[in-house]
Amino acid sequence: MTEHTDDTDLFLELTPEAVLQAVEAGGVDCKPVCFAMNSFENRVYMMETEDDVRVVSKFYRPQRWTREQILEEHQFLADLVEAEVPVCPTLRFPDGETLKEKNGILYCLFEARGGRVPEELSDDNVERMGMLVARMHNVGDTRPSDHRIHIKSDTYIWDNVAWLEEHDTLPPQVATRYLDAASYIAGICDEYMKGVATQRIHGDCHLGNLLLRDNVFNILDFDDMVVGPAVQDLWLALSGRDDHTRRQRQCFLEGYERFRKFDRSTLRLIEPLRGLRMVHYATWLARRWHDPIFPRTWPHHGTEEYWEDETAALEDLVAYIKSDRGDATLAEETPSLTNKDYFFDWEGD
Repeated sequence: MTEHTDDTDLFLELTPEAVLQAVEAGGVDCKPVCFAMNSFENRVYMMETEDDVRVVSKFYRPQRWTREQILEEHQFLADLVEAEVPVCPTLRFPDGETLKEKNGILYCLFEARGGRVPEELSDDNVERMGMLVARMHNVGDTRPSDHRIHIKSDTYIWDNVAWLEEHDTLPPQVATRYLDAASYIAGICDEYMKGVATQRIHGDCHLGNLLLRDNVFNILDFDDMVVGPAVQDLWLALSGRDDHTRRQRQCFLEGYERFRKFDRSTLRLIEPLRGLRMVHYATWLARRWHDPIFPRTWPHHGTEEYWEDETAALEDLVAYIKSDRGDATLAEETPSLTNKDYFFDWEGD
């Protein structure tokens, strides 16, 4: 992942007219229809071709991913489509390419699919979701990734901590506490990751990236595709800590293991991976603060109160890990979990 050095990543020249011109320059004739869709990191638009086909155009934030990294995202999607795993595939331009560039901005087209984001999941749907993720992982394991980042402490904690320190982002009164908690989480993650198999995974598989239509799940948005452990895609889909979530993780694994073996010892990685995401997410907001959409959306970010809350949350996570609770009961497959009130802790972006 690269860092911006000026304001060229702000999409300042990406007007609706420029979007239409870029897609047509790629050889796709469009009607004068261009609706912005919700996206903070990139710019995404719903469009309609002259043949009355709706497509989604995605313009990647400049200087974030390299061309090679984006093409590996497209390759993963192509592999999944070939294996009949339900995803929203990239569409090829008339010359056969999936990636184009206009004024320094890389862009592509996706098939448009409707549906709804699941708000609550029955046990049956969780089991089906497990089967779907297992099929995705089977495909992910068939090909290496030479360019995408690896989910580990170096990329998700130490690189981010170095950026925070370099830019004097942390208030002095919490800096030492925050760095101590992040350091502990990085160390425990390194310890737990020893010997754990990694592969191409979705990397951001929370419920906001699952679409349900006609009782079929589709997996969306592989922009954060990484090389990492399979358990990353499990805990983000079911991210709570309550007994109901634990029991539903068991349903997920029952579905998953119909198609692929799951190493249950990696369930202890859930809390360290949660910590990696917390540090990565907070730093992502700080890195993007020069983009006006971020202060408008997260006005609390960057305040002393914000960093106090983030520090306290990291310290609570450290205490939780040290308590040795985690997911030990699920890893040992003890049937002591009960069905209590549903609580969902979604850390989406």
